[in-house]
Amino acid sequence: MELTPILTVAAKEFRDRMRNRWVLAVALVFTVFSLVIAYFGGAQQGQVGFRSIEFTIASLVSLVIYLIPLIALLLGFDAIVGERERGSLDLLLALPITRLELLLGKYLGLAAALALSTVAGFGLVAVLLWRHMSANALFHYGGFMLSSVLLGLAFLSLAVLISVLARERTRASGLAIATWFFFVLVFDLLLLGLLVTTGGQFAGDAFAWLLLLNPADVFRILNVFSLEDVRTLYGLASVVPASLGNPLIMGGVMAAWIVLPLALAQWRFKP
Repeated sequence: MELTPILTVAAKEFRDRMRNRWVLAVALVFTVFSLVIAYFGGAQQGQVGFRSIEFTIASLVSLVIYLIPLIALLLGFDAIVGERERGSLDLLLALPITRLELLLGKYLGLAAALALSTVAGFGLVAVLLWRHMSANALFHYGGFMLSSVLLGLAFLSLAVLISVLARERTRASGLAIATWFFFVLVFDLLLLGLLVTTGGQFAGDAFAWLLLLNPADVFRILNVFSLEDVRTLYGLASVVPASLGNPLIMGGVMAAWIVLPLALAQWRFKP
């Protein structure tokens, strides 16, 4: 495996996203929604304006869980299958580049565009609100931004895997939407249904460890346990054991969600 072809493919993917203003559009979406949530998130309680970093992160977690996985899946679902349908995949593989190099190049280019839009969008919010934040608050907000990038990279890995497995672009898009629907909406409902049908016998550490099977829940745990007030707001302190509150452990789990789908995609990647 050589680095030059990987970087060449990655640079092309990144330039394509910059050329069609994709990064700018996503960054603006994150900025607008984040500012609205930061200033008007407490309107139902009769409070308008920035309240605290705890309340802001707790509100933004829900936004990120819905938006970033969807954006990542839509960004990467046609990375390989699109080239296959256009007939350019065989041409690319005829060049001095391996399937692994092509896959990594595609992923890294898309990942750079997604990470840039995420950091730019949420970073602009930090610039606009820095006067309301202490140094400690800015530190936790930076951790929130980093975990948001990791969440996007995890779902981008799933998108690339879908693109490798699907033989048609329309099927890949359907699988991408189904993946978002399952992890963001259905997974937690299934766990809740299991908890209810077993009369609470399934509660405890086993229930908490099953949350690690969903990268969206891993992201939620990362941010819920970063601040005491946020943990109280979500009410997960009594559900998730303290051992899962270690950011290093959760970061390792999120890294696994990034690496394993890519490894499976490389294994199943056939022209």
